[in-house]
Amino acid sequence: MSMQFMNLIGGEPVAASTGRTFDDVNPADTRDIVGRFQASSAADAAAAVNAAAGAFDGWRRTAVSKRAKVLQGAADYLEANVARFAEELTREEGKSIVLARDEILRSAQTLRFYAVEGQSFTGETFPNDDPDMLVYTAREPLGVVSVITPWNFPISIPARKIAPALITGNTVVFKPSSDAPLIGYRLAQALLEAGLPKGALNFLTGAAGDVGAAITEPAAVRAVSFTGSTAAGEHIHRSVPLTTRTQMELGGKNPLIVMEDADLESAVDLAVKGGLSLSGQACTGTSRLLVHAQVRLRFTEKLLAKVKALRIGSGMDPAADIGPLASRRQLDTVLRYVDLGKREATHLHGGERLAGGSFAHGYYVSPAVFTDVKPSMRIAREEIFGPVLAIIEVTGYEDALAVANDTDYGLSAAIATRNPAYMHRFARDIQSGTVKINRTTTGNLVNAPFGGLKRSSTSTFRESGRAGLEFYTQIKTVYQGL
Repeated sequence: MSMQFMNLIGGEPVAASTGRTFDDVNPADTRDIVGRFQASSAADAAAAVNAAAGAFDGWRRTAVSKRAKVLQGAADYLEANVARFAEELTREEGKSIVLARDEILRSAQTLRFYAVEGQSFTGETFPNDDPDMLVYTAREPLGVVSVITPWNFPISIPARKIAPALITGNTVVFKPSSDAPLIGYRLAQALLEAGLPKGALNFLTGAAGDVGAAITEPAAVRAVSFTGSTAAGEHIHRSVPLTTRTQMELGGKNPLIVMEDADLESAVDLAVKGGLSLSGQACTGTSRLLVHAQVRLRFTEKLLAKVKALRIGSGMDPAADIGPLASRRQLDTVLRYVDLGKREATHLHGGERLAGGSFAHGYYVSPAVFTDVKPSMRIAREEIFGPVLAIIEVTGYEDALAVANDTDYGLSAAIATRNPAYMHRFARDIQSGTVKINRTTTGNLVNAPFGGLKRSSTSTFRESGRAGLEFYTQIKTVYQGL
């Protein structure tokens, strides 16, 4: 019998008013039910918002050193339980146990980073001509913030949103993805175990259609931080009140440019790691390979050899290079785009649903490679969010740059080259919030800002790093006579 997990509202476990639950299923073996979670209603969501509003005054008045102690304690809790939590994360999301462990430890690192940085995040004083007046700015928390997160990084993304919200004195309503809610529950549990006051963080599960509006549209919700699809982010951004801030980190169609002078072995490694790690299910994942005509054939040969050698299997298998897709919905989406790609371009390898044996009850698909892809094709323009690589031939730097920028998205972009001139120009010319030179499009530091351009983001406030604190505070300017 699978364990049932409650909502955490006002610091207490609470069942959904609907009386309904949903199953958190292992995508490597759908017979394995990881847990049962609450199918909440708008009324449950309203209760979470009210609990956060009720806790706000007490939390914002709590000394920042005590807030920091809570974050440090939660980090200790995650580190102490990393083996168990990593196994749970792999079971519910499908990623390798190594990546799961790294994600949990990274989340603990994020909590510690904000515990320190938040204690020195202050206002400024301003010189003026009146010797009897002091002018300064004071940073204050906003109030209730809603955090809505995806399933692909189901603890590290929540951690980098919730930690800066809490350290600056806000209270939080947290809704994880229904495809991987358990590790989000563990993060909430870690913060409560570390002494977070009741109501300062409220954990709520359920379908976005049932609870989304109730945690984004009320006037009591002063900010919404969302990571997910561009369509969903645009809907939230349009629907919230004027006085509600939004932080939207959305889709991507990220290019890797391979120049004629590139180290091809390294470039292939970047393409495989950036495009197929996590089975391609990363918003910063590499999906477009813009390869110079002089090296396209050699690059393609090397890429195919490496892709064909990849081992596919359960994330619990340390020998596996690629795990399952996270859900039946993701599997269907990837297979649909593979069929489309076969009609649009030249199909070189993969894209088949794997069945039988250890694959019989999982959402497995072999990584797909297409060539002769044109920038106008749908597999070159639309976010697939799966292990599908599209090779586009380019004639030189200017052509590569034009193709790379010819997209609605601007999240992450990379170039493989030995030429310092290409490196310098690329950093200047590419329309992307994250720029990588001889590195994968995936990955970002805990202490560096993260965010996209164009339709990859609202381009308002950055996540991660010290810049991640900006979103959760408002500024008052004070003129004080002496």
